[in-house]
Parts: sequence; C-alpha cells; structure tokens
Amino acid sequence: MDWKLLWDIFWLFTKVAMFSWGGGPASLGLMQRETVAAGWVTPEEFADNIAISNSLPGPTAPQASAFVGYKLAGWPGAIAATLGTVVPTTLLMLIIIIAFFEAVKDNIYLKAAVEGVRPFVVGLLAWTAYQMAYTVLGLKQGLGQSIVQGWDKWLIAIGSFVVLTITDISPIWLVIITAMIGLIFYR
Repeated sequence: MDWKLLWDIFWLFTKVAMFSWGGGPASLGLMQRETVAAGWVTPEEFADNIAISNSLPGPTAPQASAFVGYKLAGWPGAIAATLGTVVPTTLLMLIIIIAFFEAVKDNIYLKAAVEGVRPFVVGLLAWTAYQMAYTVLGLKQGLGQSIVQGWDKWLIAIGSFVVLTITDISPIWLVIITAMIGLIFYR
C-alpha cells in the first residue's frame, strides 16, 4: 500500500473541503481544478464523475472525491478521499458549534467576510457549470459546432434548467428521466 499516495489524496481533499464555501456543490469547482492540476483525472473524467455522483443519493462532494480516490488507489484511496472531504470540516464545525457559535454568531467581521464570500461562491458555481458545459456539451469545438453536433445534449441541459426554474418539480425526477433518456438513446 502506498501510504504517501493515500496521504496526498487525503490532504488534497482536506484542502478542497477547508477552502470551499457554500457546501458540496460549491466545492466541485475547486475539486475539479485541484484534481485535474494534480493529473489525477481529466476534465472529461471529472464531468463523468459529477454526472454519476449527482445521479446517486447522498451528498455529491464525498462521492466525487471517492471516485477520484478509487481511481488512484482502489478502496483505500476512496476511503482516504472521503475522509479528507468529510472529517476535517465536520470536526471544525463541531468545534465552532460547541465552543464559539454564541460568541461569533453576531460578529460584524464574520458577517462581513461571509457577505464577501457569497458572490464568490456564485462565481465558482458558474465557473464549474461552464467547465462541465465545455466538456459535456463539446464547447471546445465552438458554440455553433457544439449545438449542431450535440443538439440533444443542449436540449436536455436547457430543458432541465427551464423545468427547474419555472416549476417545483424535484430534481430527483429529472435525474430519473434523463437517465432513462440516456438508456434509450445513448446505448
């Protein structure tokens, strides 16, 4: 067993978790940047990873990290990645709740910092969506070519966005429907 690799996996996902503001979905942009930069996955593999993680029950970030960890080092890598994603931030949250919450909940500096980070999270999520669209929708070939060759994927993406924007339909149903579309048309 390569203990250094397991430590590197744990440490990378700890850093991603510790510097991600906005929860699991917000961590995906940083996770993609770090894992691709490390040479652990390609942008295409990461996009597939997120598609699979989003179609499964449970939180996306630990599932996505487990995918990368497993690719690198099997089950020990998946465990190291998941622990790195979950344990340090959970412990930090428990410490904050137990020791500091009452003391800092109304702190003007903390409120100001969070107010500055919120728009960053929006930008990070938009960047993540762009990166995934670039890979999944084939934007590297140009917008026009991407639409012509991948009109079906564009239709699914735009249709999903519209349905989620104008209705209260649970995203769960869209996952099921689009998975069925995939099974029917992309085999």
